[in-house]
Amino acid sequence: MDKVNFDAWTGNTVMEDGRICEQKAQQIIATLGDDRPEPARQSGQLSPLWHWCTFAPLTPMGQLNSDGHPKLGDFLPPLPYRRRMWAGGSVRFHAPLHIGENLRRRSSLRSIKEKEGQSGSMVFVTLDHAIYGDKGIAIEERQDIVYLDIPKEYKAPKKIPMPEALDVSSHHQTSEALLFRFSALTFNAHRIHYDKDYAKNVEHYPGLVVHGPLQAILLMQAAIKHKDRHPSDFDFRGVHPMFSDHNLEIAGVERDGALEMCSGQLGHQGMQANVMWEGTV
Repeated sequence: MDKVNFDAWTGNTVMEDGRICEQKAQQIIATLGDDRPEPARQSGQLSPLWHWCTFAPLTPMGQLNSDGHPKLGDFLPPLPYRRRMWAGGSVRFHAPLHIGENLRRRSSLRSIKEKEGQSGSMVFVTLDHAIYGDKGIAIEERQDIVYLDIPKEYKAPKKIPMPEALDVSSHHQTSEALLFRFSALTFNAHRIHYDKDYAKNVEHYPGLVVHGPLQAILLMQAAIKHKDRHPSDFDFRGVHPMFSDHNLEIAGVERDGALEMCSGQLGHQGMQANVMWEGTV
């Protein structure tokens, strides 16, 4: 790739304002269900990770790439790679947020690193987000993004078997309607999630790709249902794409009060996550 001075971009910072109004909350619930414990419902708290539906990229149509993502070169450096993947991240919850509360997010570019992998060159971008509510800091988040070339054909990563002897287990139908609605909730126009012809013929996936954040929210919902309370920490990373043609499995094993979880289908894992509550080791 053409040499980009990553150091000149590192540290870029942007501030955004947002909130989840009652109507948006009802749209989220209509799409994903309501996983909140009863006290959280009564007080109007946002469920953990609902903040991903808050700070939508308000990019004009003329500034979108052919894949539906915003063109790079503003906050993030211009990169020649055509495939973008949300590889994982971590979230720390300091205080609850509420429906209708005015929120502010401070995002900064922590690091940009180019590496060589089995599929060629790729760039790893790490973002830090701090989200503030009326009473100060509420969420600290790290987001890991990978940029790479689109391969000539789909080559599946190494498959990791699903765990056994589960403490948490559920199944979800990842229909095209669900993927479309989640794209709408997050204002995410990436075509791999709703345009099957594009996903198969341009990016060479075998079908529509299930959003990483959608998998993370389903993992979070299962964890909350198991514990009946919101966690303090959530770490996750994608290990294999998941596709809409097959149901999504959610699995979890409890260790010392925390949950080791994963999504999966056809017997192998898609996303791994650790969910922790205050007081757990």
